[in-house]
Amino acid sequence: MYKFLGPSEIILGAGDHFLVLAGSISVMNENTENKSYISVFLLLEFSAIRELQILHFLLFLGLYLAIVSGNLLIISAVVFDHHLHTPMYFFLMNLAIQDIGAVSVTVPKSMVNSLMNARHISYTGCVVQVFGNIFFAGSDFFLLTVMAFDRYVAICNPLQYEMVMNRTACTKRVAAVWIGGFLYAVLHTGGTFATPFCSNAINQFFCETPQLLPLACSNLYLIETGVIVMSVILTFSCFVYVVVTYVHIFSAVLKIPSTQGRKKAFSTCLPHLMVFSIFSFTGCFAYLRPPSNTPSHLDFVLTMMYTIVPPMFNPIIYSMRNKDIKNALSKLLGLRHS
Repeated sequence: MYKFLGPSEIILGAGDHFLVLAGSISVMNENTENKSYISVFLLLEFSAIRELQILHFLLFLGLYLAIVSGNLLIISAVVFDHHLHTPMYFFLMNLAIQDIGAVSVTVPKSMVNSLMNARHISYTGCVVQVFGNIFFAGSDFFLLTVMAFDRYVAICNPLQYEMVMNRTACTKRVAAVWIGGFLYAVLHTGGTFATPFCSNAINQFFCETPQLLPLACSNLYLIETGVIVMSVILTFSCFVYVVVTYVHIFSAVLKIPSTQGRKKAFSTCLPHLMVFSIFSFTGCFAYLRPPSNTPSHLDFVLTMMYTIVPPMFNPIIYSMRNKDIKNALSKLLGLRHS
């Protein structure tokens, strides 16, 4: 005989155990291993108070529009101004595309949930968020590494720059960045969803690997742990490469005799170094800090730091001290005549 105890309680029967969760059903027989069938995940809601939910929607809407419009301006400036058809700005345009993709994967769903007073996301939607988030983040990091090489050649080997960073070479490098990000995302997503889940409540406003792994039913999540270890090694290698590259760059810059020449060299390097630093240090919060069972306002702030801050500040950093970008945007917006 079975007795219904509620949507999140256990129903006991002769020899079988049933665990019913909101949007999921888990069945376990005495002679079979635990299997979970989850069709819906429950995301962390900003607040149960309706007014604060609307505030959250408006806040995210404003940030999203600012990020998308800022990066679209960068893309438009590079596309329509022939003076910016150089490797550095070609890479910058791809970085802006990645930033738009990164926020578009997570923020709109959170806005819709706040507006509709909901917190659910489908299993497929969760897979898409994990894949998209890792794809754009991985591509971002790989591209920033390639951009460090671009600055190294431009400053340390200026006579070979046009030969080394020609159009074909740049296109191949960017293609390798996107393909590498895709394969990186496939590995992580496959490892994350290789095991069934015993719970569908995610302590985050979007689906991400660190918050999904504790929900796994078995040790199969060790597959994703192995992928994470490999990713840490790869990421650390890229980080060391960028650091060593900038040691050589700054050594070369300090040898430039003219003050104007040093300022110009620093002006092309510092924005990239700032973006790389923000991306690296905020990204550490996502994968190095232990998942919290009781999410707090601090967790929400840290999440905002690595999901919203980098794509929001990239256009500001690159346009604030860059005269070429300023001139291109002025022409584009009709603020001055060419």
